[in-house]
Amino acid sequence: MLTTRVAVLRGGPSSEYDVSLNTGANVLKALSPKFKTKDVLVTKEAEWFMDGVQVTPEIVCRNVDVVFIAMHGEFGEDGQVQRIIEKFKVPYTGSRSWPSSVAMNKGLTKDYFRKNGIRTPHGLLVSSSAGNTEELAQNIFNKVSPPWFVKPNIGGSSVGASLCKSIPDLIKGLNDAFQYCESVIVEECIKGREATCGVIENFRDTKHYSLFPIEIIKPDNRLFFDYQCKYDGTTKEICPGNFSKEEKEELQRLAVRIHKALGLRHYSRSDFIVSPRGIYALEVNTLPGLTSESLFPKAMAAVGCAYGDFLEHLINLALAKK
Repeated sequence: MLTTRVAVLRGGPSSEYDVSLNTGANVLKALSPKFKTKDVLVTKEAEWFMDGVQVTPEIVCRNVDVVFIAMHGEFGEDGQVQRIIEKFKVPYTGSRSWPSSVAMNKGLTKDYFRKNGIRTPHGLLVSSSAGNTEELAQNIFNKVSPPWFVKPNIGGSSVGASLCKSIPDLIKGLNDAFQYCESVIVEECIKGREATCGVIENFRDTKHYSLFPIEIIKPDNRLFFDYQCKYDGTTKEICPGNFSKEEKEELQRLAVRIHKALGLRHYSRSDFIVSPRGIYALEVNTLPGLTSESLFPKAMAAVGCAYGDFLEHLINLALAKK
């Protein structure tokens, strides 16, 4: 029996480069010996290395049976690397290029939410070319009441995101976010409990299997679940979360609805706010983090799914072209 050759693709020209390195390292370590793994590192300059030797994407694709995409943020999650792999007709894990590009764009994602009747915070998409940030901040103040949540339209891991309570805060938040993307989402801040819920396809005889929702409790000294909270181990992540039966079921139902509405594939993780006014969808992750501190592995463990078994399941889905 031939050994399946798996390229584990990590790194990339992204603000989440370090997170991707960690996800890729975890995947390489956990994959079963039944697979022949290739460590494919993409540098911040978009140079490709396979097992330490500089190569082209074509060489990688011609020498493996399947690609495991362990990338996050720009290039890895926005459809770019997916289009490269699709060009060489090699199976890969995760969503296809077009749904990836849509889900990476927070403004487009919110449009999909609204069109599918999924509640999402009211917000504005503003551009760095629309004027100086002082004028932008005043215009936003006239349309959306504070406090505001500001985040780059493209990106993940809360990089460049901030919670702003005044116009001076908003000006600074806009300037910070514009460093990462020329368009920025400014949303009303919904008060409530933070939650996230994962979906796995064709798992345990279920076409769209929803994991237990995780409740996220940030440290008291942090304003929101920011980049530091996500990776320094200081945040409480309770799985299953302390939600009512109705809230739990609604979170799971919404996570599946989002996965299907955006045409995602294999797995995803959606983020929510559970408030007295209802459950609000914030965004969706097409390639959830798989580091030791990441939420998705914790949710899998809560349902008794071993990390290595999950990775093998994704590879099998990719090979079956499902």
